[in-house]
Amino acid sequence: MNAKAIVVTSGKGGVGKTTTTANVGAALARLGEKVCVIDTDVGLRNLDVVMGLEGRVVYDLIDVFEGRCKLRQAIIRDKRVDTLHLLATSQTRDKSALSEERMRETVRALLEDEGFDRVLIDSPAGIESGFQTAASAASGALVVVNPEVSSVRDADRIIGLLEAREIPEVRLIINRLRPEMVKRGDMLEVDDVLEILGVKLIGIVPEDERILISTNIGSPASLEEGGPKVAAGAAFRDIARRIRGEDVAYPSFEQPKGIFAGLRRVFGAG
Repeated sequence: MNAKAIVVTSGKGGVGKTTTTANVGAALARLGEKVCVIDTDVGLRNLDVVMGLEGRVVYDLIDVFEGRCKLRQAIIRDKRVDTLHLLATSQTRDKSALSEERMRETVRALLEDEGFDRVLIDSPAGIESGFQTAASAASGALVVVNPEVSSVRDADRIIGLLEAREIPEVRLIINRLRPEMVKRGDMLEVDDVLEILGVKLIGIVPEDERILISTNIGSPASLEEGGPKVAAGAAFRDIARRIRGEDVAYPSFEQPKGIFAGLRRVFGAG
């Protein structure tokens, strides 16, 4: 992806946007990029917790917007990876404090004045002001979708809104895939999801209970080295490599036609 400012979105809550933002951001930083991840979910911030940085938040995005601090004062550097940074958002304000103009100014300053190679913007759930603000500064998007009907339907709506904003690079991450269910025909097939949504794939992340553990302890799985291999962590590292232009093979799953074989007709795609 050529995009330097990338919004991570889905429409539906609970599909793994924040976990994806933290893990892809951490993986890009581990590969040598200077990365800032931004939480735009005003009032419901969680990116700081997922990254284990909640105790270090002094100033936040809204403080920057409203001039209570300089941008540099609000940026938190991760001690595990020097090139990974966080810009948290407010826990006490609501989305009325958001501003598309200030968001664009902030992202521009991060890229041009602060020297960041990449900015990942964690979008709140929904399609209203929070999403609109998060997307306003982006030139690329990672749409996170679970292989289930409601998630795919919401993602379809979000992709339409991203296209309406003329965001040139939209890529799909299929999250929480369970290969054994795919093989039985009990979960949406990767090919079906791709055909319905009509955007390029950039990652397949398998269901992995160790992701929940890593989230709870504030340590992105994509940073883990040694010990038991976290399958999802490896998948997030592969996504980061693809964003940087590497040709990384995708896992292969047998996909017999099952109970979802006619799903494309529901979406008018087949």
